[in-house]
Amino acid sequence: CSNPLLNRIYKNIVWGVSGNYRSIPTDCPQRDERQGWLGDRSAESKGETYLFNTAPLYAKWLQDMADAQKESGSVSDVCPAFWPIYSDNVTWPSSTVIIPGSLYDQFADAGIIASHYASARKWIEYMRGFVADGIIARDSYGDWCVPPEEQKLIHSNDPKRKTDKALLATAYFYYDARQMARYAMLLGKSDDAQRFTDLAKKLKAAFNEKFFHADSGQYDNGSQTSCVLPLAFGLVPDGQRERVFNHLVRKITDETHGHIGTGLIGGQWLMRVLTDGGRADLAYTIATQKDYPSWGYMVEKGATTIWELWNGDTADPAMNSGNHVMLVGDLGIWLYEDLAGIKSDPEQPGFKHIIMRPEPVGDLRFVKASHRSPYGLIASDWRKQDGVFQWKVTIPVNTTATVFVPATNAESVTESGKPAAQARGVKLVKLEERRAVFSVGSGNYSFESR
Repeated sequence: CSNPLLNRIYKNIVWGVSGNYRSIPTDCPQRDERQGWLGDRSAESKGETYLFNTAPLYAKWLQDMADAQKESGSVSDVCPAFWPIYSDNVTWPSSTVIIPGSLYDQFADAGIIASHYASARKWIEYMRGFVADGIIARDSYGDWCVPPEEQKLIHSNDPKRKTDKALLATAYFYYDARQMARYAMLLGKSDDAQRFTDLAKKLKAAFNEKFFHADSGQYDNGSQTSCVLPLAFGLVPDGQRERVFNHLVRKITDETHGHIGTGLIGGQWLMRVLTDGGRADLAYTIATQKDYPSWGYMVEKGATTIWELWNGDTADPAMNSGNHVMLVGDLGIWLYEDLAGIKSDPEQPGFKHIIMRPEPVGDLRFVKASHRSPYGLIASDWRKQDGVFQWKVTIPVNTTATVFVPATNAESVTESGKPAAQARGVKLVKLEERRAVFSVGSGNYSFESR
């Protein structure tokens, strides 16, 4: 893209991810850990599918999780369980539920869902035993590595930066239940689907009763992660989403001044939540900061991979790995799905149907990206100059795409020099705020809007 810092951060992500593949995705390549920590990869692993063909690797790692599972259903926080950490927390082992869904979305491999379903179901049923009055308080690590208030600290001592562990666990368990209901429907297990749907409803009701403050429009103490998770998982009550989102925006703009304020957990959903709420510009601000805490700060200090800590150059050296992918969060996903605008459709997975919706934010003049999907190469190459948006799109054979062209009206959009609505293989679907939406088949397209 036109931002050199963002290109460098992307390169650091690629080097960090590739340096941690050793038949399992490790959390670091250089010290005693070198383990397959589950929580580090639950959502971040989806971003890796845009960098490498990770389907075989992650299918294998899911089998490691099943192999390490106890007869009771307990799953170790580390798999294979060379370090047998069966702490029975929710957030880390949730990877055993979340990752199959990402692989299905990206590769359309229902076999992964089918083969891992029994293990994931066994874990969910085991963990249900810890639910009390719709709340599960099992969490070992909290929102790990929130940027601390002092650069010599490893973990924050500020209660305003911390997120209640029961909030984290219950939010994740709700998301897990919804995912399991989805898998059950996919596999034709209607009774299971209903059981998990009922569990999700119970968790949602209890979650909002315990943590949501209707007077202030925030959850619990209002930390950034306490806003991000309910927004990401669909936990916010009807009519309250905008208030919760606005609270998150205020936290970022007023308190952390356009910098990240989440730890490992919130950071795996942050960039997409901001973009889905209409603030891709704020996500871009966070992504391109150069001072602490930010990915750009790491670059400014000479990093060539992603650090374990936002303050890895100044914190206690007891925990200062220079190559830990956990702080990537959903940045990798966001670069491809939102900046470039290449995204799979969960309703037609594996990029059978493609959602092409770029976000031309900030001072970006161009973004160019491609992804080798199961159907072939998908490409997005957009640039903007002097009020003109130009976008070259490649859609592979045997697929379709919905293309969202930034525009004030459909009449201002052309494709290969012709009015887009009249171009071959292009059909106008609708006009929404700042977008002209078209349906296209396979082929190469050249859109332009003024």
